[in-house]
Amino acid sequence: MHAAQGFELIIAMFLVVVGLHYVAQRLSLPPAAALIVGGGAVAFMPGLPGIAIDPELVLVLFLPPLLMDGAWFTAIAPFRRHMAGILSLAVGAVFFTTVVVAVVTKLLLPALPWAACVALGATLSPPDAVSARAVLQRVRLPRRLSTLLEGESLLNDAAGLVLFRFAVAAVLTGTFNLGEAIGSFFLLVLGGIAVGAAIGAAWVLLLRRLGDDTLMIAATLLVCWSAYIAGELLHVSGVIAVVTAGLTCGWYQHVVFSASVRIRALAFWQVLVFLLEAAVFTLIGLSLRGLLDRVGDPAVVVDRMAGPVLLIVVAVIVARFLWIFGIDALLGGLRRSGWRRAQPLGPRAAFVMSWAGMRGVVTLAVALSLPETMPSRDLMLVAAFAVILVTVLVQGTSLGWVIRHARPAEDPGALPPLDLHAAEHAMFHAQLAAVERAAHDADGEVIHPHLLKRYRTRATVGENFEGTAEERTTAIEAHFNVILTAVEAGRAELVRLHRVGRIDDETLHDLEHDLDLEELAAIAAKG
Repeated sequence: MHAAQGFELIIAMFLVVVGLHYVAQRLSLPPAAALIVGGGAVAFMPGLPGIAIDPELVLVLFLPPLLMDGAWFTAIAPFRRHMAGILSLAVGAVFFTTVVVAVVTKLLLPALPWAACVALGATLSPPDAVSARAVLQRVRLPRRLSTLLEGESLLNDAAGLVLFRFAVAAVLTGTFNLGEAIGSFFLLVLGGIAVGAAIGAAWVLLLRRLGDDTLMIAATLLVCWSAYIAGELLHVSGVIAVVTAGLTCGWYQHVVFSASVRIRALAFWQVLVFLLEAAVFTLIGLSLRGLLDRVGDPAVVVDRMAGPVLLIVVAVIVARFLWIFGIDALLGGLRRSGWRRAQPLGPRAAFVMSWAGMRGVVTLAVALSLPETMPSRDLMLVAAFAVILVTVLVQGTSLGWVIRHARPAEDPGALPPLDLHAAEHAMFHAQLAAVERAAHDADGEVIHPHLLKRYRTRATVGENFEGTAEERTTAIEAHFNVILTAVEAGRAELVRLHRVGRIDDETLHDLEHDLDLEELAAIAAKG
């Protein structure tokens, strides 16, 4: 395939993405499911050239910006408060699922080496950040469950990738050292945190000095790939580096971005993430043709592989249920014994968490990167694809129904979240306090009576001010300076509420967007 044909195919794929999204909206279907099915159907169109997916390119191209987007909008306070639960899912559940799948695979295929069974388990164990984001955007979850699932999706890829690399190395070399693997895992994680924090800090310092909006947005875009590539070059976890950099940038973006940069950057990122997420699920569907071409006649696949693959899929799903319900039972026992800090989810919330284990692009890319000499490689590829299809098409499409019927309770230990109306009123009170301080002179006389009533347009303000042109200009500047002070106070209050976990990301960004527009209007009027 020529380079021009490849580009034309990419453009055609995005046109298909737009059409599939439209169909999914009209039929009230999850877009992820529609894209996978649509991509699979397109893959078998006559005359379409085969698409070979480079797994390393898939990981470095898609994973960093999508992880960055998830980390950028993560609330730090709830993330830190539920860190133990997040690590239980991101590390504990991944390791446990790997073991369960390895044992089941060994029982089904006794001739397969243990290291190869572990490699398959590590391939299938981590739920995917992209799949989780695509599903969670369409459902409402209690804050604790949402934080746990989002945190898990950001961190679990690191655990799965580390396990996979050690298992593959064991297959190729015939040796495996558990102590060395555990030590390397912690080294990779800590190194990834250090690299991500350093790049995030460099981003904050850089943006304080850049004066151009376009340069600031470009620098922000490059952070995710810089963190991932730097982490991999330094032989630490690129995934953890991206997540750490994203958390750092998301924390400071409220103070280093101007209103115009934030509005333009948000629009840019929304389009970029939409295209990348859509491309990921479409590529999963398109890869079906290459998979079938490799493993042979579909009838042969069904006859020889259907049984083992079905049992492996069941093992993946059941392992998550066993881990989550087991940990929840342990927490319940600790709480009954007097440890009040133990907060079990309860059976309803545990079921929702267990059902929300979708796999996606990481599982596909890791499976495709299996060495050609890996025993039973074709079976592993089929199993990976089957797990993706079942978890996205079955669990992903039914998760909303499960949540509505399970009705998981909110975390009783958390502060009650503010809805949009309450958060808006808190912002208004902060703005009013700032205006009241600036609307009086040293003698207590009102110098901005109009602002105490309402904000007025520039024309109205200009008509009401008297005096010379210079005096009117000075008065108008003072007027809009108070507006900008009020906007700054409102934004500070929103950030405070977000950082203590009282409002969620959606509320913060909705209200901050209103403040950004108000700030831009005031700056334009003042000028």
